[in-house]
Amino acid sequence: MPDIVDTAMSAGTFTTLVAAITAAGLDTALKSPGPFTVFAPSDDAFSKLPSGTVESLLEDLPTLRKILEYHVVSGKVLAADVVKLTKATTTEGEDVEINASSGSVKINGATVTIPDVEAENGVIHVIDTVLLPGSISL
Repeated sequence: MPDIVDTAMSAGTFTTLVAAITAAGLDTALKSPGPFTVFAPSDDAFSKLPSGTVESLLEDLPTLRKILEYHVVSGKVLAADVVKLTKATTTEGEDVEINASSGSVKINGATVTIPDVEAENGVIHVIDTVLLPGSISL
């Protein structure tokens, strides 16, 4: 089974995310044994950002890295477990809020569109919006 990075690459809907992970140097970490849970914004999620945002983040690697780490939680947390949580601490250090009360799972307001994409070293939950730590505004 491929790791998180290779799983995202082969899906074909995470080209922006994979490019950002590689640019920020997080590909090595996300290929390590983990396990990790990644709330992965799709290319459509990145396209919702203001024009030029992705390009400017690719030139500001510390901020990019912080944003990407805000999408990763240590450990393998499957959807059945996510729905029991109200928050999770990211590898960036801040918590994301989890709300499963409306029949769908929301992470800080982003909807999980595809849960439980299994990888060798964890799990990916596809989300429809890029998450931003409280300390960063675009």
